Amino acid sequence: MQLVKTIDDISQKLPGSCVTIGNFDGVHKGHQALLSRVRESAEELGLPSVVMTFDPHPLRIFSKAKNPPFITLLDQKLELMEAMGVDYVFCVEFTRELAALDPGEFVRTYLVRALNVRQLVIGYDYAFGKGRQGGYELLRELGRQHGFTVEQLAPVIVGDDIVSSTRIREMVEAGNVWEARPLLGRFYRVAGQVVRGLNRGGRLLGFPTANLQLIDELFPKPGVYAVWAELETGIFPAVANIGFNPTFGNEVLSVEVHLLEYAGDLYDKPLRVHFVQRLRSEKKFSGLEELKEQISRDIALGKAILSSEEARLS
Repeated sequence: MQLVKTIDDISQKLPGSCVTIGNFDGVHKGHQALLSRVRESAEELGLPSVVMTFDPHPLRIFSKAKNPPFITLLDQKLELMEAMGVDYVFCVEFTRELAALDPGEFVRTYLVRALNVRQLVIGYDYAFGKGRQGGYELLRELGRQHGFTVEQLAPVIVGDDIVSSTRIREMVEAGNVWEARPLLGRFYRVAGQVVRGLNRGGRLLGFPTANLQLIDELFPKPGVYAVWAELETGIFPAVANIGFNPTFGNEVLSVEVHLLEYAGDLYDKPLRVHFVQRLRSEKKFSGLEELKEQISRDIALGKAILSSEEARLS
């Protein structure tokens, strides 16, 4: 997959293209249907497949209110798109000037001149251009004028409702990470670098933990989770605590991961945490012994969950 960021980077390279457009936060099952379809269409026509997306997200430009946290930051979004087998990602800088383009000018500038589009694949709710004036019917008309076809996909349904970034975000924030997996097509994950914490896990409790330097925006509801811990050297069953450690009176959100089958120095190593199932909520314990007993129970339950076929990291 090739990442390009300006029209000059791509306009001379494409004899034609099959294109899909969107923000793709989460690269969830609905987005995956679009990516699969644009790749299949490109293969049928003998053309490259192109995903056009935007950075920053339009909400970060226009919304004065606090924006919802992203499910996937740009690096993970690009990684997931590459895994889907697309040829190009055209990541356009989103500006107020871009947003002010009327639909016709947007299509001429970006789809026709830059991408030489021959087929466009859009989602069921896609709209574009100034004031989101452009929809499926207008795109079909512009396609007739400029020589490309438009295919609109139906929504993807999971659990009697449409798969959407908003629905997934609400599930994760509620701690329903197991239920979010069918919508994402994978377990929800966060990633970061292991940093030095207060060394309470190993020194005081006998359960050493890897403390993550947080870079993601969306985190599951505070509590204890069965997780898969992914290092560069392998994937290990683990139990993670996310929250404020009320027994110790912490005031800053932390993610601490106890790897069950790993021995070694993790400091400064990249770590991905895939959330499988919530085990319990955070609780303030009367002392260290009560906390240690609960951690032992958490580990036993986490092992049982992660050993099941349904909990495998696919």
